[in-house]
Amino acid sequence: MRTLIRNLGFAMTVDAQDRVLTDAAVLVEDDRIADVGTTGEVRARLGQQQVDREIDGSRYGLLPGFVDAHVHLSETLSRAVFPDVLATRAWVFHWAKPFYAHVGRSDEEVSVRLGAAEMLRSGTTCFLDMGAQNDAGLTARAAADLGIRGIVGRHAADRKPADIPPGWSAEMVEHHFFPGHAEALAALEDSVRQWNGYAGGRIRCWVNIEGKEPCSLELHLGARELAKRLGVGTTYHIASSIEESQVSEKKYGRWPVTRIAENGGLGDNLVLAHAVALTDPEVAALAEHGTSVAFCPSTSLKLAKGATCIGKYPEMVRAGVTVGLGTDGVSAAGNLNLHRQIHLAAGLFKDARMDPAVLGAREAVRMATIDGARALGWDDEIGSLEPGKQADFVLFDLDHHEWTPFADPLQAVVWSASAASIAQTWVAGRALFADGRVTTVDEVSLRSEARRRAADIVARAGLTGAVPTSTTLYD
Repeated sequence: MRTLIRNLGFAMTVDAQDRVLTDAAVLVEDDRIADVGTTGEVRARLGQQQVDREIDGSRYGLLPGFVDAHVHLSETLSRAVFPDVLATRAWVFHWAKPFYAHVGRSDEEVSVRLGAAEMLRSGTTCFLDMGAQNDAGLTARAAADLGIRGIVGRHAADRKPADIPPGWSAEMVEHHFFPGHAEALAALEDSVRQWNGYAGGRIRCWVNIEGKEPCSLELHLGARELAKRLGVGTTYHIASSIEESQVSEKKYGRWPVTRIAENGGLGDNLVLAHAVALTDPEVAALAEHGTSVAFCPSTSLKLAKGATCIGKYPEMVRAGVTVGLGTDGVSAAGNLNLHRQIHLAAGLFKDARMDPAVLGAREAVRMATIDGARALGWDDEIGSLEPGKQADFVLFDLDHHEWTPFADPLQAVVWSASAASIAQTWVAGRALFADGRVTTVDEVSLRSEARRRAADIVARAGLTGAVPTSTTLYD
């Protein structure tokens, strides 16, 4: 199937030269981009060759699909449940864990489908999921059914707390917390062997662990080594708050990333989620070892992580660290809208540093596209509009009021537009969001079921009464 989308208002390629083409065209052949350029250039290269269909793109602007470098699809039913007066550790141990404990298999399937639909509506075409509450195959199948691209994993930890907090179920503790790192790594390897390359390669599986206090040093190090042996990646939460780094210093005399680095745990197949509390030498170590970071702006704002106060994301970018953008889960960030993260990333550090040139629109768009793809080890196939890459892209409606009028597409997409003006989202040559709906799922029925299941989970988890807003767990 050969499709020509012609006369586009613009095409933002996000290639090595950051070319922005006007009166642009993209030729899609099956699931790949066969050509991109001006309409005249693409037509000239086509010559007498026929296409199966032509689409008038004069109303649209084209960008690569957004890559969500850190998301929790198993959390999508927890929207607006947790209060916004929680710091990270209390949020995890006294709210998130009890919620997870009551997410059954059928709940998680609905959660993944709902989250994938939301991502498609806001231009996300690929994701890195932190880990399933039940099993990686459930996430793989549900995401594959909707047509989105992504990386799944099985949740794992090996250091359960001495005293199990209220709301944690015995079943959740048994499933999440392994007796030791060797058992955890064996289960993770089994998941990778079963699900990596699923759905014709559109779904990959990594060696993902929770990270932080619930994981031993041996599990942090072993996950990356196992991933290297299997030819995949790994991701975990680390240095996600100043409290976490201070607890690590108290216990081990080192901040978390330093402790990992000194034991040979950094590498180019590792994505660190959040990494808010870092020292300058730790930034240098990430750059030296090619370790990537997933920055989640909305979560930092809601949980007061301190990205604009202590975060070193502009310094990471300058040092050569690959920084992608993540939405995190809806209970942490409030939404799965990566376009909103682009807007935040482009402005937070300008304001915090009072420097309009510190990190802006160009860097933010790259973080959400090609840099996110690079963090996921997928930049050879996605993240930019280039011949030979997968046909994953977003079409913005230039007749929408957010685009009327506009001059510079880069400035408009970051500072003026929102997901409301996204007209279509394509993955692997298919329009999965078009005409105001996700084409691969009955969203009305899905939302109805999601509301019912969410209310049941919250009631079972006991999150309707008095729940602690501070913690001493793992101190």
